[in-house]
Amino acid sequence: MAGFLFHEVVFGPVRSRRLGLSLGVNLLPIHEKYCSFNCIYCECGWTPPPSESIPVLPSREEVRWYLEKQLNQLVSEDYLPDAITFAGNGEPTIHPDFPQIVDDTIALRDLLAPSAKVTVLSNASRLHREDIFNALLKLDNNIQKLDGGTERIFRLINNPVDLITIDSVVADLKRFNGEVVIQTMFLRGHFRGEPIDNTTPEEVSAWIEKLIEIRPKSVMIYPVARATPLQNLEKIPIFELEKIAEKVREKGIKVEVFQ
Repeated sequence: MAGFLFHEVVFGPVRSRRLGLSLGVNLLPIHEKYCSFNCIYCECGWTPPPSESIPVLPSREEVRWYLEKQLNQLVSEDYLPDAITFAGNGEPTIHPDFPQIVDDTIALRDLLAPSAKVTVLSNASRLHREDIFNALLKLDNNIQKLDGGTERIFRLINNPVDLITIDSVVADLKRFNGEVVIQTMFLRGHFRGEPIDNTTPEEVSAWIEKLIEIRPKSVMIYPVARATPLQNLEKIPIFELEKIAEKVREKGIKVEVFQ
């Protein structure tokens, strides 16, 4: 399955189940996915294997130009976004100028759309980079992925391309001292001949223990809602997600459930 790619540097705004009216900023190639993970549920499809050619990324100047152009258009239409979101065809923090682009984006937001929340949807794989970590602290919505509580589930669901473990991810997330939102996809299925289910009591307990360590500002949990590269992943019903959410609330952590 090829997946759905964003063929623009700045796209939308689109209606997001979590962020409201969101103007997307794609810092990755416009014709292929480029990511440090290979998640089985990614709407962009599978991550291509490494190649000798270097992916073509939009320059910092291009990103700023496209974003300013689109924001000016939205101002003229009185249709300002609720969020300006770094997302797109993979992991946005891979871009070598990510910290500088964050600064440019905040400046444009302040000038043209002051009520918009500058947001990132990230997989938490590059938090060990101090420049990236510090840039993320500047955002209104620093949303980082944690799809399980055990190394087995982490590897089966997220398939990290980089040498990274769930413990290293959690250690980096703890450094935010609560200035982070955790997003978690719950699902069931089979991959590489193994069952995958991060909704079992054991997996949920392990995941909650990780949340207690991280102490995030809030948690977003949601099911599969779009086509996935791995076929036949099960969409978890809302009542099951609410039961998981209640266990999180019992630990004093704010959580929202999205369908």
